[in-house]
Amino acid sequence: MTELDERSHPFRDSHQDVAVAQTTPDTAQTRAPAYRLAFTDTEFLLREELRPVRLQLELLKPQMIMDARGIRSTVVMFGGARIPAPERREGARTPALAALSHYYDEARRFARLMTERSLKSYGAENVICTGGGPGVMEAGNLGAHEAGGASIGLSIVLPHEQTPNAYVTPDLCFNFHYFAIRKMHFLMRAKAVTIFPGGFGTMDEMFEALTLIQTGRMRRVPFILFGPEFWHKVINWQALAEAGTISPEDLELISFVESADEAVEIIDNWVVPCA
Repeated sequence: MTELDERSHPFRDSHQDVAVAQTTPDTAQTRAPAYRLAFTDTEFLLREELRPVRLQLELLKPQMIMDARGIRSTVVMFGGARIPAPERREGARTPALAALSHYYDEARRFARLMTERSLKSYGAENVICTGGGPGVMEAGNLGAHEAGGASIGLSIVLPHEQTPNAYVTPDLCFNFHYFAIRKMHFLMRAKAVTIFPGGFGTMDEMFEALTLIQTGRMRRVPFILFGPEFWHKVINWQALAEAGTISPEDLELISFVESADEAVEIIDNWVVPCA
């Protein structure tokens, strides 16, 4: 605690009590789970009834760390974990994935360009934020690293092994249990959202963000899809409008680009549309 903290209230802080608990005599009573301090009792915190508390903690921890770093806005990069770097395209699962490898380079260049802008604000604005994994996510963190700036990685525990890529800034590398809280952190500071070719996860993130913007629950920001040919092939956007399941003007929420330079130009010239 600082001197200011000590003057602000007269109570012992939790660190002091934890230290005392570690020196408590070893007896049947002190070994009992009931005796543990609640906030140090992992078994207690993992109980089913504590889910609301865990949700709150998972929202609060990254928020406090990013606030402490002074991060005010992010540029979000969603995209496929399976898209290889061009030099690794020979090992791609399918020829189609190999053909998409150039978007790794576009993601890398885009992140580098945006991080150069971020550095002008001393890392407070336009901080690259990815899912922290391989593929397009790795490219985003790599580009930021090459520009000499920080980047965020929002990883999540999955049934199969997943570790953060090597280019996420270590003290901005977060791990989540709850998909919902992770999605909130993707969008809470988003100044722009970019979507690269990807699968179910990418589409889930894309449509959730689009729905929030469409319904006015999130302010409108540049929403940029890399790879027009890919996206028009896998989703018939015009058919949605023609069917009336979305309004024709909803299509104006999306911009399609092929290159990093096009995306940067859209962000640099962005003017918030009138409601």
